Amino acid sequence: MRLIVLLMVVLLSLSAGVAMAESIDREISDLKADVASLNHELFELEEEILHPANTQVAVYLSFSARDYFVLDSVELSIDGHPAASHLYTERERMALEKGGVQRLYLGSLSVGEHTLSAVFNGQGANDHYHRKDASFTIEKASGKAQYELVLDAQAPAYEPKLQLKEWE
Repeated sequence: MRLIVLLMVVLLSLSAGVAMAESIDREISDLKADVASLNHELFELEEEILHPANTQVAVYLSFSARDYFVLDSVELSIDGHPAASHLYTERERMALEKGGVQRLYLGSLSVGEHTLSAVFNGQGANDHYHRKDASFTIEKASGKAQYELVLDAQAPAYEPKLQLKEWE
């Protein structure tokens, strides 16, 4: 009889332990979800503080010289200060060649006149290596501003060049 009671106590203890473990697993899962949600909110607040909408500027790169230029790298400067640089992988080049657009820079600029300068490197037609630069003057107004650098190489010389487009 004592053995049966002892076995029942052990079984009840084990089942209580399993239920307690399941409860702890649920609490851990809930805590993980809360942490993920807080992390997302923190990221959004950080973006608002670092890049308020009234000073925000974004610079994108697109590629139109699909068959005439192989892009290796891009360097972007704003008002003479390095802002971004990127070395391209084959996969990234293919995405740009298929019409993709890359965000090169997201930051804040004060209202007024600024200079965007870009240097790009790559291999052009007839295996010529090119290192080209271009500078553009922009007038930053209050509010969000977005610009697109378009890399193109057109016939007959297929000389690569950059153009700047402002997004409305």
